Amino acid sequence: MPTEDVSVFVSDLHLSPDRPATVDLFIAFLAGRAREADQLYLLGDIFDAWIGDDDDGTPNAEVKAALAAVTASGVRCHLMHGNRDFLIGRAFCRETGCRLLRDPTLARFDGEPTLLMHGDLLCTDDVAYQRFRRRIRNPLVQRLFLWRSLAARRQVAADYRRKSGAATAEKALDIMDVNQETVAHYLRRYGAARLIHGHTHRPGDHRLQIDGREAVRSVLAEWHPDQGEMLVHGPSGWHREAVQSSVDNLYRL
Repeated sequence: MPTEDVSVFVSDLHLSPDRPATVDLFIAFLAGRAREADQLYLLGDIFDAWIGDDDDGTPNAEVKAALAAVTASGVRCHLMHGNRDFLIGRAFCRETGCRLLRDPTLARFDGEPTLLMHGDLLCTDDVAYQRFRRRIRNPLVQRLFLWRSLAARRQVAADYRRKSGAATAEKALDIMDVNQETVAHYLRRYGAARLIHGHTHRPGDHRLQIDGREAVRSVLAEWHPDQGEMLVHGPSGWHREAVQSSVDNLYRL
């Protein structure tokens, strides 16, 4: 994957009808700051739930139109599945111009091997979730789900969000964070010097040693109604920028 002048990384927007301000913030971002990039990386959980490319509910049409506009402007948009929107498929990509990435994907920026992930694969201490993830990522299970009516799928998604929230509240915080040995495993396996991921909602840049060499784990932030955050790679290297409700009000962190 070639290096471009400016690459922007975001994740965990959790767009839904219940978060209209976050939807507006993202659409404004796509109409403004995102168009200054050569490449835009959406590393999962862009939607709080995705029940199939045929879902015409709010805010899907608006977001798809905004993504189509930004790719039409010349920005190359790369999309990775998250644990909430793993059913995004080919029809969505055709409509928006996004390119679907595997999780994980190895890229290079200034020649530096960089591993891109959503992040849930790194949370191996949460054994129950990893078991559930393997089951719902089964192609047969997904096909059976997509054969259901939209109404039935919406009900299943609502039940899942409710149960997921209850289960999360009962788990210890450290279980839901990454396992450091798993992080080292992936960095070692792919020969990466940097790992970028979301999922944990614990933004930050962590330096670690892998077999005597330094690596960096950059965690992307969750977006909120009044503010989001992006990780940017450009000619001057890496930095973070906040995205606020006014697209003109951007500042470097």
